[in-house]
Amino acid sequence: MAKEKVILGIDPGTTVMGFGIIKVMDKQMRFVQMNELMLRKYEDPYTKLKLIFERTLELIDNYHPDEIAIEAPFYAKNVQSMLKLGRAQGVAMAAGLSRQIPITEYMPKKIKMSITGNGNASKEQVAKMLQSLLNLKTLPKNLDSTDGLAAAVCHFYNEGRVDVGKRYTGWESFVKSNSDRVKE
Repeated sequence: MAKEKVILGIDPGTTVMGFGIIKVMDKQMRFVQMNELMLRKYEDPYTKLKLIFERTLELIDNYHPDEIAIEAPFYAKNVQSMLKLGRAQGVAMAAGLSRQIPITEYMPKKIKMSITGNGNASKEQVAKMLQSLLNLKTLPKNLDSTDGLAAAVCHFYNEGRVDVGKRYTGWESFVKSNSDRVKE
């Protein structure tokens, strides 16, 4: 009997936290949910962290993920932004760890590469590829939720992988090469 696995993907942020959930069965992934936790209206940074923690626990308690994939913060130009992202990521990780769920971090370029075959792909390109891979009828207005979903899909594609040298010439070759992993 095939074991079912649920993967929660999180794109941490103190303004918006995106998340997506997929279910894997017989090496096939199926879309479950994606959404965003909007935090713009809260001024207090500690309130934001509390809400991230609580929402992550709520997702865990409702969907019972077996694993969590989370986007790692990256250094751009603003150290303060990276610090805030690191706090958001840490709080989401603490929620998962409090429920003893394994967590894997992925750099943004690794997530983009796993989804599109291009580590420099735009958010829109990642979202469109996810729409194709998971047969999503529509995409959300904001793409933070697709970033969370992308972390979950990246985890599915990279689980137990040693070969990281595969190259794809574009989206079509990526889908063709990975068609056995996507439920139609």
